[in-house]
Amino acid sequence: MDFALNEEQKMLVATVRRFIDEELRPLEDEVEQQGFLDPDKARAIHEKSRALGLYATNMPVQFGGGGLGAVDTMLLEEQFGHTTDILIRRAFGNVYEVLLAAQGEQVGRWLEPTVRGERVCSIAITEPGAGSDAGSITTRAVKTADGWRLSGSKHFISDAEVSDFFIVSALTDDPGAKEGKKKISLFLVDKGLPGFTLGKDQKMMGLRGTSHLELWFDNVPLEPIALLGDEGKGLQQALGVLGRVRLAQVGARAVGKASHVLQLMTDYAAQRKQFGQPIADFQLVQQMLADSVIEINSARLMVLHAAWMIDQGLDARDWISMVKVQAAEMLGRVTDRAVQVFGGMGYCKELPIERYYRDARIYRIFDGTSEIHRTVVARSLMRHGAALFDISA
Repeated sequence: MDFALNEEQKMLVATVRRFIDEELRPLEDEVEQQGFLDPDKARAIHEKSRALGLYATNMPVQFGGGGLGAVDTMLLEEQFGHTTDILIRRAFGNVYEVLLAAQGEQVGRWLEPTVRGERVCSIAITEPGAGSDAGSITTRAVKTADGWRLSGSKHFISDAEVSDFFIVSALTDDPGAKEGKKKISLFLVDKGLPGFTLGKDQKMMGLRGTSHLELWFDNVPLEPIALLGDEGKGLQQALGVLGRVRLAQVGARAVGKASHVLQLMTDYAAQRKQFGQPIADFQLVQQMLADSVIEINSARLMVLHAAWMIDQGLDARDWISMVKVQAAEMLGRVTDRAVQVFGGMGYCKELPIERYYRDARIYRIFDGTSEIHRTVVARSLMRHGAALFDISA
């Protein structure tokens, strides 16, 4: 059991960290103030990242990706957490593994251009009545002689404004299914199809610069080739990709973001003086710093353990749910402590602490709320018993 990074991993982490410090961090304040990333600057960081081989590193080499395994991907995703969501998306890509279900013409039309960064994709599952419960969607695709007709709506779709196409979940007819059993499939839906319109951008308290749009489908015609994977297997496909997304974009990034915040807290506590001494000398401040160190390291080890399970071909779903809760709530506590350590300046927009505090709050909600994942873990515990927590079981 070796917890040390090898030389390749150290170089990878150092390269990404340097890229963030030099290319992305100078853009953070501009994005926060303007609410968007200038398209020319977006293209520039995209090209620089691709030149370094840092774009779509989670995708296989044969399709133009970096070919990294789960552990190495999480090491990179932790570094991504040191900067802002929109900058991560434009520089490093947001390419979903579910696209690997593409076959035949789908590979050249949707998969490979997305891995190369020539097309941008968003995943569209969430609906007003279907958040954590991805199976309760009402958007429907009806089979026709020419393919499919898609009707319904989605909301909170991240990056929809700049996306060229969407992976959309929809109910599909299944004449042979048991009464009341839903059948869900995934479809590749290009922007600009007749009947497909973008709704309002649902403004958030955080994540400035990333759009979150409504999507409306009014009898949208889809070719037969638009079906991604097998008909009726969309829910399993979606849950599979969402597990990796939770581990990477919630678990690992929460660790990275908390690490960045803790470094700022530590530096400030050492410099800020009250009553003639650094506030780092006060025991209650020390407790906040110490608790943050302990919780960050605990969450990191959980992330890497779940990633190791994936690389070993093991079922990591329960661990990913545990990571989702632990990392998301850890980030909330660390950023809250940061506001407290910085005091009035932590609440002031002059410093980025209040932004980190706002951005952290969504981690307990998206990709399944903490409450839902606690339910998942509890139910699994009752089924599997000590195997979920006893190393010798």
